[in-house]
Amino acid sequence: MQTLFINEEIKYTGEQLSPHWIYKNYNIMGNAIVAFIGECEVNLNHMVDIEDVINNEPIYSKKMLNIIEENFNSTLVETVYKQRLLVTITKELIEKYNNKINIRRNGDDLFIDDKKLSVSIATKSITSTLIHFGLNIDASGAPVNAAELTSDAGIKDIKKFALELINKYKEETEDINLAVCKVRGVFNE
Repeated sequence: MQTLFINEEIKYTGEQLSPHWIYKNYNIMGNAIVAFIGECEVNLNHMVDIEDVINNEPIYSKKMLNIIEENFNSTLVETVYKQRLLVTITKELIEKYNNKINIRRNGDDLFIDDKKLSVSIATKSITSTLIHFGLNIDASGAPVNAAELTSDAGIKDIKKFALELINKYKEETEDINLAVCKVRGVFNE
């Protein structure tokens, strides 16, 4: 898996959650995870989460750390597991940076106290599976009571945090692949 922190600010609209977006825009072919900062505004016409569409719940944050992963050899179920792994690694990393924080995970969402820190979705395209995971940096204008990486979690260097996060995720997924390869099969007699 390849990783990249994209230095330019990009407004996340949901259109980036599409097959080969990473390859077409950053010339990274194959399984990859990228991070970038920018405004997040996902209107209902680009919403992948049908529950959010039914409930008329668009997503907005003035500034968000966005992470997109594309994988070409996972099922949608495996990708949802990977999504939960990414969220769990994020929670652990935030706790490493701030051991006094009251952060909890509920499914694929993170909360600080009762404020929502993240948005996340896993989906399938015709060629791959995709994850979007966003963490509020400046939650101004958010339609929910939202927490922020900076003020609520105490993360000051967002780029450093993002690089550590995507690299830890890469290491964990590669270690899982090695764990699969090192065992012999067992058979009933």
